[in-house]
Amino acid sequence: QVQLVESGGGLVNPGGSLRLSCVGSGFIFRNFAMNWYRQAPGKERELVASITDTGGTTHYADSVKGRFTISRENYKATVYLQMNSLKPEDTAMYYCNSLVSGRGYWGQGTQVVVSS
Repeated sequence: QVQLVESGGGLVNPGGSLRLSCVGSGFIFRNFAMNWYRQAPGKERELVASITDTGGTTHYADSVKGRFTISRENYKATVYLQMNSLKPEDTAMYYCNSLVSGRGYWGQGTQVVVSS
């Protein structure tokens, strides 16, 4: 079955950096676009970044452009989210997502807290 497992979250000071990872299994990872979403307490889940199957095209939410970078290593079945210049408003649970054969799959999430 399709599984997505995130890691890399934690507590970081404002201005700091984190790199999130998401490992996919149970599907042909290299054939599917991948997404990172986040959900802050009391807010709706929002799309943060997307990357196509080959990694050739990426998209970012305006709130993270210039600070976050999505990338992937298909031979490792892994997608990354490099987060720099973190702000308190980036605090959220971050989720990996993919649409596989018409169905959306989600990981369990990894918590990011940006606070001094």
